[in-house]
Parts: sequence; C-alpha cells; structure tokens
Amino acid sequence: MGVLKVIEVLSNSNKSWEDATQKAIKHASKTVKNIRSVYVQDQSATVHGDHIDEFRVNLKITFEVN
Repeated sequence: MGVLKVIEVLSNSNKSWEDATQKAIKHASKTVKNIRSVYVQDQSATVHGDHIDEFRVNLKITFEVN
C-alpha cells in the first residue's frame, strides 16, 4: 500500500447534495490523481423563500500519492 493523502474540499449545487459531491470529485480529479474515496463531512443548504436555493457539502477526498 502506498501513501494516502487527504484534502478538504467545499462544493455547491442547485440540484442536490449528491450533485455537489459529484461536482467536487469531477473538479478535483482534474489535478488530483488516484482518488480512492470521499467522505462527506458536512452538509448544509441555503433557503430562499420557501425552498432550498443551494446545497453545500464539505468533503474529505483521499488519494494515493505515487
């Protein structure tokens, strides 16, 4: 097994927490290789009127360092 590193990433979406998570992984994978797992540390949302305006996630992404 190699060395694993963890980074913290914040992301948002107008659709869902799952979409916010997917966006974070997609964006991080442009520069971070060998992503092994993601841990959703925190979820929150902003509200406008009577509906959720934005979904937010705070993630920990684990990847292997070569």
